[in-house]
Amino acid sequence: MSHTFFISDLHLSSAQSPAAVLFLNFVRDTAPQAEALYILGDLFEYWAGDDDLADPFHANVTGSLRQLAARGTRIFIMHGNRDFLMNEQLAAACRASLLADPTLLDLYGTPTLLTHGDALCTDDTAYQQFRAQVRGAAWRGDFLALPLDERKAQIGQMRSQSEQAKRSKAMEVMDVNEDAVHALLRQHRYPRLIHGHTHRPAQHLHQVDGHSCERWVLGDWDSGAAQILRADRAGLHWQTLAMQG
Repeated sequence: MSHTFFISDLHLSSAQSPAAVLFLNFVRDTAPQAEALYILGDLFEYWAGDDDLADPFHANVTGSLRQLAARGTRIFIMHGNRDFLMNEQLAAACRASLLADPTLLDLYGTPTLLTHGDALCTDDTAYQQFRAQVRGAAWRGDFLALPLDERKAQIGQMRSQSEQAKRSKAMEVMDVNEDAVHALLRQHRYPRLIHGHTHRPAQHLHQVDGHSCERWVLGDWDSGAAQILRADRAGLHWQTLAMQG
């Protein structure tokens, strides 16, 4: 049966990390059976710019995706909160298409909306202010004009500050806001919704203006295991990936 995979929040950072090993095995062994693979943000732990494609680890990841595309699986990549500086050079290296956030598609006959998910965490006002700043064209232009090493150093500082800030925030603040979810579903005429970012894999059902809307949340890969989402004409199903041995 034709099927499609959805994954997010891989946070890939080194060839030896459990997530990287699991991902490379998935791309080699499992993903080629799918007609499409959607990566809904945070493929990398961070992305300093497309001029970092020559990094050996980045070249390994992009090369594996390029091989997957050559075997016939279409690849789509959405920006996450950690790799929002990915651009067309990265997409070309993977033979992938960059997706707008959000993107609405017909998934085996069911309207399905895709988003990374961080824009829905509206209770975290400090993060939303930061997000608005760094997604702006002026900030991006100034930042990408810096030398690569300086960009990486600044990203390291920002990541450290972000981790410290998370420790003082309630988990509920960093989760999606239900009103924001309903507003997005209403805006796109009540589709099914798939997103990542919150690292809380689950299926939710929302009642919006008399419409029942499914919301599927993708999990992260940080532990070296993952719940990936498989879609086919029968619906959506979880598929577990884990390290072998």
